[in-house]
Amino acid sequence: MTDASRPEGASRPVWPAMTIAEAHAFLTAPGVPFEMEEKIIRGVKTRAWKNAPPTLRDAFAIGRAHGAKTFLVYEDDRATFESFSRATLAFAHELIAQGVKKGDRVAIVMRNLPEWPVAFYGAALAGAIVTPLNAWWTGPELEYGLTDSGAKIVVVDAERLERLNEHLGNCPNLKRVYVSRESEEIADPMIVTLESVLGRVNDWGKLPDRPLPDVPLDPDDDATIFYTSGTTGKPKGALGTHRNMLSNIMASGISGARTYLRRGEMPPMPDPDAPQKGTLLSVPFFHATGCHAVMSPSLFIGGKLVLMHKWDPELAMQLIERERLSNAGGVPTIAWQLIEHPARTKYDLSSLENVSYGGAPSAPELVRKIKETFPHSLPGNGWGMTETSATFTHHQGEDYEHRPDSCGPAVPVCEMKIVGPNDETLPPGEVGELWGKGPNVVKGYWNKPEATAQTFVDGWVKTGDLARIDEEGFCYIIDRAKDMLIRGGENIYCVEVENVLYEHPAVMDAALVPIPHKTLGEEPGAVVHLKPGVQATEEELRHFVAARLAAFKVPVKVVFWSETLPRNANGKILKTELRKIFAQS
Repeated sequence: MTDASRPEGASRPVWPAMTIAEAHAFLTAPGVPFEMEEKIIRGVKTRAWKNAPPTLRDAFAIGRAHGAKTFLVYEDDRATFESFSRATLAFAHELIAQGVKKGDRVAIVMRNLPEWPVAFYGAALAGAIVTPLNAWWTGPELEYGLTDSGAKIVVVDAERLERLNEHLGNCPNLKRVYVSRESEEIADPMIVTLESVLGRVNDWGKLPDRPLPDVPLDPDDDATIFYTSGTTGKPKGALGTHRNMLSNIMASGISGARTYLRRGEMPPMPDPDAPQKGTLLSVPFFHATGCHAVMSPSLFIGGKLVLMHKWDPELAMQLIERERLSNAGGVPTIAWQLIEHPARTKYDLSSLENVSYGGAPSAPELVRKIKETFPHSLPGNGWGMTETSATFTHHQGEDYEHRPDSCGPAVPVCEMKIVGPNDETLPPGEVGELWGKGPNVVKGYWNKPEATAQTFVDGWVKTGDLARIDEEGFCYIIDRAKDMLIRGGENIYCVEVENVLYEHPAVMDAALVPIPHKTLGEEPGAVVHLKPGVQATEEELRHFVAARLAAFKVPVKVVFWSETLPRNANGKILKTELRKIFAQS
């Protein structure tokens, strides 16, 4: 940026032209879009984005202003920002007519469909606490989510309705079910088709214009419940606010601007005549990443979202070419599959500007491969969790190339520290538990005060991840303090699967450990010790788990151990020893 930063005869500064601290100070100064301010949030002084939309209603209004631009694409369905807005308002008024009041829970259980953002924003405009549930969950898991949240309304697709049908009677708070894309006749008066309210996606633009519901909303009002797997085996609902969610809108933009400054270049001004940005959404809306870090920022900037029925790498490349998409990724798996697909060279993928991911361990080699394969795109990753409403750190461009084993620095409104066993703050370079603080940290867990008190302290969230932070503020995740593994972006808490294995009449001892996987990061493997004189097969145990838990939690391999599993003096299973089993088998 300054002449002093340029070597003699050089046409551009030596990288980096600015420190991280200097770049953040420049980008968050008074009067600029990323300006910060200090707020008292739940009694704690917290940095916040001054120019973020205050509530989901404000974000919705900004999105509507993009008018005739395409917002949602799914197979043959296309919705503009205006048609999406009309459908959303129609659904908001329908919910209010059905008696939904501020603070009521409206659940969403469906795959990535154009109806999903409509259900989300419609419920938010009605003042409800939107409660997305994992669409991969089994019927009993979904029943738990509906009863634990006390959902009054649930919006489902036809697949999920079939899974839920026998459980609806066990959800006493549930008053109505809206089902999308149901071809069968519905006899139950509690269940109505979403199309009877909205019509078909391509006809949303013909819906009447309705006013915004007159529901008072505040940035720190309850807005969402996203369930995260728990160490006790039962998922916990992370209760988020409007401010929590919308912090991602600013966080998603500042990393790219920082990359320019670190190069010694000024970030470009937005060009209203530039081609529309577009994202291939390959992660579910029901994840904090898909909802907070992709959906709402896309609505805010007028970006196109292209949805897929299921992930298919060649179809993904076809869509990137056809829709001229600028962003792809989600988890490392997807990046690897695009890079290594034998048909990749058949498609024009030159529109890609960002190949980003997070949510799973990734190999430093992936950074190099992205640069080789997509030379005009920036590789990127980041770290966050449901409790931080997705984005907490972000890592992009040259910073990522130079530190491929880091998840980046915290976004400017967020603070990180490394904490030792006695809750002392550790100096740079030392390993301890990562704690985070910021306007994106959720209020706590829904109706679980003890779990909340254990995890949230004076505005800080104890992440359960073991990490270190270097002198410049870059974070390195070392390990997970919680007994958890991550398969392709999905958290699997080991105790949940182990508890199911213990329910099998033949199982005496059980442990779940990660099996390394090139694209998924890791997969679940089980080691079991059977009761004397009792038999069970690997397939039998896998089927037993599959009948009770979502498919991604089912062990891909089961190894039988001839004796009680090895334990330390405190009786804790030594999983480091058990990991070696899979390497040897």
